[in-house]
Amino acid sequence: MKELYDLGEKPPLGEVPEKMHGFLVRQDRFGQPRDAWQAEVVPTPEITPEEVLIYVMATGINYNNVWAALGQPLDVIAERQRRGEPEDFHAGGSDCAGIVWSVGEKVTNVKVGDEVVVHSGWWPPDDPWVLSGRDPMLADSTRIWGYQTNYGSYCQFARAQAHQCLPKPKRLAWEEAACFLLCASTAYRMLMGWPPNTVEEGDVVLVWGAAGGLGSMAVQIAAVQGGRPIAVVSDEAKKQFCLDHGAIGVINRNEFDHWGIMPNTESPEYGAWVKGARAFGKAIWEVVGEKVGPHIVFEHPGEATLPTSCYVCATGGMVVICAGTSGYNVTIDLRHHWMRQKRFQGSHLANDEQAAAVLGLIEGGKLDPGLSRTFPFNELGEAHQLMLENRHPPGNMAVLVNATRTGEGAAG
Repeated sequence: MKELYDLGEKPPLGEVPEKMHGFLVRQDRFGQPRDAWQAEVVPTPEITPEEVLIYVMATGINYNNVWAALGQPLDVIAERQRRGEPEDFHAGGSDCAGIVWSVGEKVTNVKVGDEVVVHSGWWPPDDPWVLSGRDPMLADSTRIWGYQTNYGSYCQFARAQAHQCLPKPKRLAWEEAACFLLCASTAYRMLMGWPPNTVEEGDVVLVWGAAGGLGSMAVQIAAVQGGRPIAVVSDEAKKQFCLDHGAIGVINRNEFDHWGIMPNTESPEYGAWVKGARAFGKAIWEVVGEKVGPHIVFEHPGEATLPTSCYVCATGGMVVICAGTSGYNVTIDLRHHWMRQKRFQGSHLANDEQAAAVLGLIEGGKLDPGLSRTFPFNELGEAHQLMLENRHPPGNMAVLVNATRTGEGAAG
């Protein structure tokens, strides 16, 4: 048996080489992603009885591994070492399509040779909360696979828990199958996971960053559920992309200038802020054609936009948030919150059932994976750099790992 195989060079099915290729971050390289992510050779990880080893064909690019490269807001290497894990590197990647290469002795849902995609919800199988049958995403032990865990999909072989594996849609090429699931399942939980505030027929849904990987999936999911998604973008060039994916209208946030932390309600500046927030709300009415605020506001910028999101949200509606890409310090006018009985909900990743629901929509042709660009493995760092600088194309990006050409793996 060879110690190391080249990328794309398949070992005999089930044979696990001692070493593998991967893209890694180390603490002395924290900084710009194009420099932080470097190709290295590392030992192939061993798996536990509940885990699988996957021969990675392609991976998706997500903002969490921009954060891993920067070492902010969390040093994921130091965090794992505090839990007793020995590795002094981060081998990331939270979206994956590949072939099951080895399975633990307790694994029953997949077998060696199965073609799968991997969702990014990771939790200890012996967690009492999980064993009780409650939502594992609310367990304190839950982590983001390939960000808070090591040996994700930026490696020749990825280590994952068996429950994370779902059948790869046969009609999709490897890079299409690899690019969407983290964003799509996160968006699905945000829009459909918090009853009674779920998307229903006719609901107005305001989606920030609607041309990005996360936002573009949210627009599609809202439309599939019968909602009326309104896209918010920062560039007129992204408008048609959003309309093509189901938005009923598009608002360019650069036409407004009140963004940022809301001024003190007793200050003179507050009046100017309210004027800006009202103008943004009027822009929503103009898209809808009536004076109706969004029933759900799909948030992830955070600091710059959340005060306005809470202001324009409809009575009894929900602002749901999964990130803070513009910052984490937030001030809102609580009078509009309690008097209008609005909900502010945090959301994170997705459980097995929610990931499977998204995959069903993909398989049924109701959602487009939104693949915008595919990179070779040696440009993985550059793909993250584009994302950090907001220069990436609309939709979702992918990187070929063991797949040798685009379009490989699609049926027909």
